[in-house]
Amino acid sequence: MLGLGFVGLSYGTSWATPGEVFGALTGLEPSVVIAEWRAPRVVAGILFGAALGVAGAIFQNLTRNPMGSPDIIGLDAGAYTGTLLVMTVFAGTSVTVAFGAVAGGLVTAALVYSLSRSNGLSGMRLVVIGIAVNAMVTALNNWLVLRAELEVAMAAVGWNSGSLNGIDWEDLIVPLAVIAVLLVVIGLRASALQQSALGDSIAVSTGVPLERQRLLMVLVGVGCTATVTAVAGPVMFVALAAPQIGRRLARAPGIPLLPAALTGAVLLQLADIIAQMLLAPVSLPVGVVTTAIGGGYLIWLLAQEVRRR
Repeated sequence: MLGLGFVGLSYGTSWATPGEVFGALTGLEPSVVIAEWRAPRVVAGILFGAALGVAGAIFQNLTRNPMGSPDIIGLDAGAYTGTLLVMTVFAGTSVTVAFGAVAGGLVTAALVYSLSRSNGLSGMRLVVIGIAVNAMVTALNNWLVLRAELEVAMAAVGWNSGSLNGIDWEDLIVPLAVIAVLLVVIGLRASALQQSALGDSIAVSTGVPLERQRLLMVLVGVGCTATVTAVAGPVMFVALAAPQIGRRLARAPGIPLLPAALTGAVLLQLADIIAQMLLAPVSLPVGVVTTAIGGGYLIWLLAQEVRRR
């Protein structure tokens, strides 16, 4: 993560030397390009990647399914719907756009969760219903874009790709505070989260308030996803891949939060550097790269699931 951060600070229209990067970070040799343009992008990659990794770990623990991530079960699409409604109907500010993203994610999560509770919560049923809701919400989003004015539609389509282009320090103040609070909250409940992943009967017998725990998990997971979506747009597949890769690297039972967060940060940083280099000097949206990488990972994951069954 630190190595990729250094590459992100060094790379641009011209490579900065290690001395220039160190001087910009310490203030000995001030550089607007490094400190004001590249540094916020690097911090956003770390922060948003960690948030998506944690969100993925939360929902994969909740569903006990490696496919149970926010982008697969429709939460990213729901957050995008909330944002689109604010942008197209209410012509909102950045604050109302963020609120719309959170509200859209929560409504979608409530819909998927309620439809999945027939005869007890089933992880596979939640994933299948989430995929169906995702398809319907995506259709609604396409309709909203087609009905919007040209300038709003162009902005919405570009934003939907998921991008870290143009992010500055002001864009990170509120997300940093929100994500920090959410990570502290779920970190304090990490033990109960791992017990919940062992099964309902074991969790209840060890004193875990199951329904309250699930509600907290959903709120934190949606909060992390919607906060990233409100600033950078939907960044697909990081939440899907990071928890499983982190679990394998750490050789840990279950899906622990810290490896998922660190892996998510590394994945998003790496994808953003690739997005900047691939068609340089044109910088691609990072979501294009994460979708391309994540599509291959999803095919592999589906093949593994089929073999197990």
